Amino acid sequence: MTTETRRDEASDSSDSSVTFINVFEIDASELDAFVVKWEERARLMRDKPGFIDSRMHRARSSASRFQLVNVSHWESQEAWEAATADPDFASRTQAAREQTEQPVTPNPGVYDVVVELTAP
Repeated sequence: MTTETRRDEASDSSDSSVTFINVFEIDASELDAFVVKWEERARLMRDKPGFIDSRMHRARSSASRFQLVNVSHWESQEAWEAATADPDFASRTQAAREQTEQPVTPNPGVYDVVVELTAP
């Protein structure tokens, strides 16, 4: 039996942590160089107030539409917004998209957990 928790969508989420997910459409040939630069940008975010953790996931198949998936956790929406408003971070993020031969398409969003399952 698994443990399942449903979270009330109407509950006040201003005090709760948020999950930032960004899936990247990127040519497989650009992956290694992009990941190196991503880690540099992620280190900037790690020192920001409200940062909890971040992981970059790489697709096992080069045929996958989304080659990279970043999942980060922040103490609040406000902490994430303040961190991403940093001009240095913004300029590095823009440069990362422009420094590849093939286009990189990020698909970012901030999410709340609505169902959580854990192993018994």
